[in-house]
Amino acid sequence: MGILEKHKILEKNASLLLVGSLLVVTIGGIVEIAPLFYLQNTIEKVEGMRPYTPLELTGRDIYIREGCYVCHSQMIRPMRDEVERYGQYSLAAESMYDHPFQWGSKRTGPDLARVGERYSDEWHVAHLTDPQSVVPESVMPKYGFLLNREIDTQDIQAKLETHAMVGVPYTSEMIEAAKADFAAQADPDSDYAGLEERYTKVQVRNFDGQPGVSEMDALVAYLQVMGTMVDFSTFQPDPNR
Repeated sequence: MGILEKHKILEKNASLLLVGSLLVVTIGGIVEIAPLFYLQNTIEKVEGMRPYTPLELTGRDIYIREGCYVCHSQMIRPMRDEVERYGQYSLAAESMYDHPFQWGSKRTGPDLARVGERYSDEWHVAHLTDPQSVVPESVMPKYGFLLNREIDTQDIQAKLETHAMVGVPYTSEMIEAAKADFAAQADPDSDYAGLEERYTKVQVRNFDGQPGVSEMDALVAYLQVMGTMVDFSTFQPDPNR
C-alpha cells in the first residue's frame, strides 16, 4: 500500500484523523515546552528594572481600563526604522513585571515604549485633556475627566499582594507602605525618603498640577516611567541570549 492510499485512509476515518492530530499537537507541544523546565530563567536579568510604584501601577490599570493599548503598542522592534523613530528596541525584561504585557502591533497612535520623560507633565495633561489642541491631526478621544476623579486607595495593598502572587517581587515592606508611598509620590512636599529606597529612580511630584491625587496623576506617572528604568548608555546585551 502506497503513501497516498494510507493518507486516504487517514482522511476518511474521522476518529483516526482526530487521534493523529492530537498526537502531532502533543509532540509539538512537548518539543516547545519541555526545554523551558531546564532553564532557570527565560528572561535576561537587566540592571535597573524594578516593580511599579503603587501610583504607577494604578496609572497602568487606568491605561488598560481606558483602552489605550488598543491604539498604542509598547514594543519597538530591532529594525533600523523602528529604532531611529522610537529609540532603543524593547527588551523582554522591560515587561517582566507587566500583567498583562502591552506588546502588540496596533499603531493608530505611536508606540509608547520610550515615551517616559520625553514630554513634560503639562504636555501630557494637555494632550490627554484635549489631544487635538496639541496634535491637530490626532483621532484620540479626550480624557479630561480623569482630572476630576480622585483615587480611592483602599485596595492598593491588595493590588500589590495580587501582583506578588504572580511573581512581582513586592516585599512585605512595600505592601505595608503602599498607601503612604502612593500619596508621597504625588506630593513633593511629603517625606518620601522611604519611597526612594524602595523604588529606584522614582519620580516624585504633583503630576497634574492640582490638589489631591487624581486618575490623571496616576496615568501621567505611568507614562513618565515608560522605558526609563534601564540605562541604555551602559547596557550591554548578553551574547549568550
